[in-house]
Amino acid sequence: MSMILDPRAPRSLFAEDAVMSRADAQRVIESVIKLSQADAVQVVIRSSRTRNVRFAANQLSTAGVVEDTTLVVMSYFGRKHSAVTTNDLSPESLERTVRKAEAIAKLAPDDTDMLPVLGAQNLRDVTAAWDEATANLPAGDVTAAAVTALGPARKPGSTLNVAGFLVTGADAIAIGTSAGLFAYHRGTNANYTLTVRTADGTGSGWSGEDAVAWSSLDFSRVSAQAIEKAQASRNPVAIEPGRYTVILEPQAVGDLVGLMPRYFNARSADEGRSPFAKQGGGNKLGETIVNAMISLTSDPSDSMVLSQPFDAEGMPLTKQSWITNGTLSTMLVPRSWAARKNLVATGNPNNIILGGGTTSRDQMIASTQRGVLVTRLWYLRETDPRTMSYTGLTRDGTFLIENGKITKSIKNMRFNESPLFLLNNVEALGPVRRTASDGPGTQIMPILKARDFNFTSLSDAV
Repeated sequence: MSMILDPRAPRSLFAEDAVMSRADAQRVIESVIKLSQADAVQVVIRSSRTRNVRFAANQLSTAGVVEDTTLVVMSYFGRKHSAVTTNDLSPESLERTVRKAEAIAKLAPDDTDMLPVLGAQNLRDVTAAWDEATANLPAGDVTAAAVTALGPARKPGSTLNVAGFLVTGADAIAIGTSAGLFAYHRGTNANYTLTVRTADGTGSGWSGEDAVAWSSLDFSRVSAQAIEKAQASRNPVAIEPGRYTVILEPQAVGDLVGLMPRYFNARSADEGRSPFAKQGGGNKLGETIVNAMISLTSDPSDSMVLSQPFDAEGMPLTKQSWITNGTLSTMLVPRSWAARKNLVATGNPNNIILGGGTTSRDQMIASTQRGVLVTRLWYLRETDPRTMSYTGLTRDGTFLIENGKITKSIKNMRFNESPLFLLNNVEALGPVRRTASDGPGTQIMPILKARDFNFTSLSDAV
């Protein structure tokens, strides 16, 4: 074959996979490395195919398929470097991209934190992250599943208004360097989220699921949960803001706790820019920072959140325990900081797992004298990086608990809270599940009960 992978060529010249295969990726990367005249070069290929169906106002609104492959060439001359991206993988384009990266790199200022590109690494394959049926799902199957939610809303006499999004995807990443690194991973994903509103405009419910395999999604269950929440949340009443015992469902836990990984950076802590900075210098590694019930990990081979076993630089990712029984047990150490401080680099994780417990949702409610049940949170914004504090709003189903029972729907409220304070005030943990997060990475979160959650004001938002 005279060409490498030319997007202008007939489809039959491509591999039959939904995304670029390992062999094709390796061939392209080797070609770029041969073209390079820099001191060192790193090549990153990302290939993806996604199908999506969006529906609103009880009818399908949009559908589409997006396929894309991008290639990034990073050229290095001493401490100077640059990156150039293209999605044209023809031989002519690859050479232009390499030359452009080299020309820009020569003009760049020196980077004092720059390290040599990685050589060969001992990387595990996470092959179970790929589901063939999901990668090659017929468009009709996606549309048919999306319609599941519309059935109840279209029944005579229904007062429901349904909107949602269903997306399935396959993606691959390959990283190669002139020093001998080659890393490849491919994975699939299916995500279904649904919002249901009542006709009077007072009730709103949400549910969602996320999985590696399309077959793992339970569309009927998602629809039923969202409808139940919407109907139960009608005609909400206002309660006085303040500190309440809360029961946060897994999605709400993930919305807040899922923000924590960005704060584990050892450099930020050592330089005094983090909640984990120690007064007088250094960090809080080895110190108790939250309730002893709490353990927070990342693991690309966890069966519930199978993910890429290397980071964006090609560093191997293994199981990391960030918090163990309430103690800060590991910090994220970038390669540059590891070299400067003679530490071991950790790699940058792409999932987060909060360990659960055995207390059921019903048991949490029954043990609560007065509290608030929260479905999920949204519009979170950082207010103080030193304490990891955020403000945000409850959404799509917020309920008052009195004397061990859910008694009424309440208006949404704004909160000011820190994941650290939340996890320090935990009273019970329940079963975990994979959340349907909109953020980066995948999450496993439990339902939890905590005291003194700080609600600061009421919101008129439904």
